[in-house]
Amino acid sequence: MGISSFLGAISLLGFVLFLVGVGMIVVASSQGREGNRGRGGVALAIIGVIIGLLFSVISQGVIVVEATQVAVVFNTLNGNLEPPRRSGTNIIVPIVQQAFIYDISQQQFSMSDRTTNNERVDDAAVVARSQDGQEIRVDVSVLFGIDPSGNNPNIVHQRWQNRYRNDFIQPTVRGLVRDAFSGYRASDIYGGARDAIANNITGELQTRMSEEGLILTDFVLRNITFSDEFSSSIERAQIAQQEAEQARLRVQQRQQEAEQARVVAQGERDAAIARAEGEAQSIILRAQAEAEALRLVSEQLAANPLLIQYQYIQTLGPNVSLAIIPSNSPFLFDLESFTANTDFTAPAVPESNLVLPTPTPLASSTPQPGS
Repeated sequence: MGISSFLGAISLLGFVLFLVGVGMIVVASSQGREGNRGRGGVALAIIGVIIGLLFSVISQGVIVVEATQVAVVFNTLNGNLEPPRRSGTNIIVPIVQQAFIYDISQQQFSMSDRTTNNERVDDAAVVARSQDGQEIRVDVSVLFGIDPSGNNPNIVHQRWQNRYRNDFIQPTVRGLVRDAFSGYRASDIYGGARDAIANNITGELQTRMSEEGLILTDFVLRNITFSDEFSSSIERAQIAQQEAEQARLRVQQRQQEAEQARVVAQGERDAAIARAEGEAQSIILRAQAEAEALRLVSEQLAANPLLIQYQYIQTLGPNVSLAIIPSNSPFLFDLESFTANTDFTAPAVPESNLVLPTPTPLASSTPQPGS
């Protein structure tokens, strides 16, 4: 029980005593006995009325302000507002001073065409029009409260009293929402302009509310609804855009595949060129080697005319000392004449690089039958 309630109870008890005293006086008068009982009733009635009036006045001079409240005190003599009283027990002069209690806890004001979980809705959604004339329905919520600092509660009391929700919050939010959405095209609102619009409204609403002694906690754009025709056109445009993007991706993929094929073909061509160059270089090297071998053979033949005969003899068996060559060959070789010559030295010439004539078989001297 608060102190004001306690004082009120005492005041009520005093008035009860007053009624009891009056009752005693009436009973004594009706019985024709106005002695002690009558005098006691008068005294009880006087004490009761004094207690009742006194504690009634005192209870009106004591105000208890809770933690979520603020008291605006009005002076009835000079018509001025005194500094607001914060939470706790406060004393005022009854009749001279009058207190008005305001709730400073966070409040919510919502405007929407739909509700969820039994949510309180104060008004219907805001109807706005975009820059290109499209009708838009906007669901919004405002979280706010009375600013308890300074003389802000007095400003609220002077200008709005308890009408600030419907007379200030509602029309101000509706006007700001309409103005903000009228600066954007519907396609931009449907796209990424929602955050920018919400920020613009929040900044302007915060300024307006601070001028009226209120504080803005948050402004929420809950839902934006376009007309069915516009929503269908946006959906078709998005589908076309998605198809165009898919076509672009397919073209890009084909280009990548063509580029990969070109790179592979280029690699194969470079490899073929490298192989051809390698084969050509190999042929050149072999030709140079053969030419060098022939040059060496020529030098050796020039220096040793009997070299070719020696090479021929070397191809014969190891036990052959004398060979008879075909009749059309002018050479008759004596192996001992070569081996006896100590000045002769056979050069080391690769046999694969020396081409010798193939011997022709000698005609048999044996008469053939029938000759």
